[in-house]
Amino acid sequence: MRPVNAWILTSGEAGHRTQARGLALAVAGQARELTVDLRTPWRYLPGDLTPFALQGLTRSSDRPTPPWPDLLVSSGRRAAAVAIAVRRASGGKTVAVHVPDPHIKPSAFDLVVCLNHDPASGPNVLSLPTAVHDLTPAKLAAAAELWRGRLCEPGRPLIGVALGGTAHRRSLSLTQMGELFAGLDGLRRANGARLAITPSRRTSAEVRALLSTWFDGDRDVFVWDMQGDNPYRGILALSDRLVVTSDSVSMVSEALATSASVEVFGVPGSPRHIQFIDRLIARGLLRPFNGDPVAATPNGPINATDVAAQAVRDLLHARLGLALEPA
Repeated sequence: MRPVNAWILTSGEAGHRTQARGLALAVAGQARELTVDLRTPWRYLPGDLTPFALQGLTRSSDRPTPPWPDLLVSSGRRAAAVAIAVRRASGGKTVAVHVPDPHIKPSAFDLVVCLNHDPASGPNVLSLPTAVHDLTPAKLAAAAELWRGRLCEPGRPLIGVALGGTAHRRSLSLTQMGELFAGLDGLRRANGARLAITPSRRTSAEVRALLSTWFDGDRDVFVWDMQGDNPYRGILALSDRLVVTSDSVSMVSEALATSASVEVFGVPGSPRHIQFIDRLIARGLLRPFNGDPVAATPNGPINATDVAAQAVRDLLHARLGLALEPA
């Protein structure tokens, strides 16, 4: 059976790239990545009502040209318009998948992969409890080997912490972050655990400064200083217990793809994001972080990417006769 010719189409945003890449690679094993943007007035039009989107690309955009792919995975509003144009240009031979909710009619694609709280609905909509991503068991295993010596101490549990930043124009205050750090400090002392904490690129300088001050010089606490290799995947892979700030759907989804128990700190800034967190708490997959010395029972791993990838493989088999095994 010939390999699948797959494209990834995004506008370059990190979250969109992670979702599209994760799904495409899970299906095809490799994919060509194209970054696109649209000029005015195309950029302001709904994706399914954007005429001649391929002619509206900016000069810096990659240029989609034939031969058209078997599979096109797009993510982001402007990438959606270009994906629809490619699907149309292929005469329907390209299977077009969009992730997450494109906020236009799902019928513009062959499959839309979104979250349970998204409003998209229809026979070609797959709604999942967590976001797709590019974190795989193989990547976690490799990260565990790379970081075990720097993060772990034999016989001691590891509590991993992933800090986000501003989302939906809201961020956790310094007072709230101080409450989080105090809770983590008390928890690790009560359990004899080590802490491994990683800020993200979205974490403010003020929060990073508070973090450094709080745990300065503590040999039982690893704090990434944003220099050198990023320990994020190592922390996910090695932690017995994970604490994630509530601002990032991706970070929560990736934490739940591990075997650790997962707790979330803070209240998200948007109603839809609150629904995302609340649904996971109701299912027992998350619990709010309150410094409880007793860890929650892990109910994972759950990985939406595996479910979405199988749906895409089924679609490629039905439409193109391609019989695929997991990549």
